[in-house]
Amino acid sequence: MLWAFAVVLCCLGSPAQAAGIQLLESDPALSGAIWYPCAAEPTHVALGSLSVGADFDLKGVRDCPVTGEKLPLIIFSHGRGGFFGQHHDTAEALADAGFVVAAINHPGDSANDSSRRDTLSVWGSRPADIVRLLDYLLRDWKDRAVIDPAKVGFFGFSLGGATGLVLMGTRPDFARVASLCKETTGACAQLHNGETPPAPIQDARIRTAVIVDPAPGVLTRENLAVVKMPFQFWRSQFGGPGVGDGSGTARVAEGLPGKPDIHVVPAGHFAFLAPCSAELAAAIPRICTDVPAGFDRAGFHREFNAAVVKFFHEQLAGGVR
Repeated sequence: MLWAFAVVLCCLGSPAQAAGIQLLESDPALSGAIWYPCAAEPTHVALGSLSVGADFDLKGVRDCPVTGEKLPLIIFSHGRGGFFGQHHDTAEALADAGFVVAAINHPGDSANDSSRRDTLSVWGSRPADIVRLLDYLLRDWKDRAVIDPAKVGFFGFSLGGATGLVLMGTRPDFARVASLCKETTGACAQLHNGETPPAPIQDARIRTAVIVDPAPGVLTRENLAVVKMPFQFWRSQFGGPGVGDGSGTARVAEGLPGKPDIHVVPAGHFAFLAPCSAELAAAIPRICTDVPAGFDRAGFHREFNAAVVKFFHEQLAGGVR
């Protein structure tokens, strides 16, 4: 796997660099981090007010000058109740390879804020969060001049994957969800009470995507048929919270339009999160316990990160320096 990663970096035409990182913490609606190429040695990054009570061991060089120009941009969307740093190793690998990467906590649906979780409103607020982040990066970020606005990609996990598909043109099938809903609270209750889901928000600035184990309930062959851009699709064989036993994402994969780059991983849903330190595993065992037992998450992530870097490089060719 290490060999495969080395090959990818070689193909990018430049050696790996350290990831610079800027924390976004002045606005609750833009709370997260930006990773980017930087010519310095990375160290542990203290998150301060952005911490979620357990150390995810983000590494980088705080506020290092950005290295490069006309860099492609990748926007990350975390899963339900997640955290902007839960895929930090993938963000760091992309930054090492010459991409600008940005991730924020989704207000109302993050580890520290559950006010919108389990409501229909997240289907409007989450895509709007990504649009707001893109607007900030391309219009207001102090280093916006390094970004090539024609080379924007998206990475989404779980509900973040479904968020990306909405931004790419999918109209969620809430009637399907209502027919399957057994709960009497939250979004199910809203649907059974006849509440109108939010209108889908799309963003044509996104040119390609990596969709990882998306929440499958609202996705069908019919509403996915409108997605015309190239994307890479990953799913876990055994599933987990939010995606069921894996059969739902298998159904989605079978209905994808065109010939997407599909990968099936013989593990559970949380295998896509960054490998856990012993301290993190003790603090949050739920997201650090893999199925089957003994699955090598660190080894898988070397392969996973290399494949994601390679895909985005191929789709956003010419922007990595």
